[in-house]
Amino acid sequence: MTPEAPATGRGAVAGFLENPVIGMAPWIIFSLLVGPGRFEIAVVLALVTTIVLVAAGRIVHRGSSWKLLEIADLVFFAGMAVVGAFASDGTRRWLETYAGEVSNIALFLIAFGSMAVRMPFTLQYAREQVDRAHWDSPAFLRTNYVITGVWGLAFLVAAVAGAYGDLVLRNPNNIWTGWIIQILAIVAALRFTAWYPDVVRARALREAGQPGPEPPHLAGLLLPLAGLLVPIGIAVLIFDDMWWLGVALIVAGSLLTKALAARAGG
Repeated sequence: MTPEAPATGRGAVAGFLENPVIGMAPWIIFSLLVGPGRFEIAVVLALVTTIVLVAAGRIVHRGSSWKLLEIADLVFFAGMAVVGAFASDGTRRWLETYAGEVSNIALFLIAFGSMAVRMPFTLQYAREQVDRAHWDSPAFLRTNYVITGVWGLAFLVAAVAGAYGDLVLRNPNNIWTGWIIQILAIVAALRFTAWYPDVVRARALREAGQPGPEPPHLAGLLLPLAGLLVPIGIAVLIFDDMWWLGVALIVAGSLLTKALAARAGG
């Protein structure tokens, strides 16, 4: 999350917990699992994941302040658990259908709300990875605004896809709107989170006239997405009637992966 330096060595567990992706894990779990007949298991897994991550963070970083995303995780999923426990059958059916969109929209609002108050939620994680001297540098702050915005957009895409499946197609379990599009959006944000800081760091070194690696090629960002086309094609062959599309995705994914790997490696 920073262009200045990679994370300092404080152990694998600390490095794991300092990644904002970990703070979003409960939301990802919930949005991908929830659906008809799966609300209870989705909310329980998301809440348990939240509690484990928050507890681990307090143990590893004793005395550290609470992060915005940690508070949002606890409030949202504890609230969902309480509502689900006492809800009527009609409310529970509504939650099973639309809770995924609610969670995606909530995280979209958290992302852009945190940017509006000048505290993008990735910033609190990034500050645990770098020296305090870099905290107010323009490149460091800009990087976190960009990454937070990308995550907000990824969850907006997931929310729109889910809403289209629920409201237009009337099929919460549609393979495209309920799974493929949402997974692609999340994978794209995950990859961008790893790729973009290296780009900014390499550019900063070049602008300062210091030796360093070339900025990562765009192919490195797209490679994981191309690789996903093959399993998506297989899933389409198995679960959808459009066998020709499944075959096309497998072929396209294989060719694109090979071409992008060559560009990324070169």
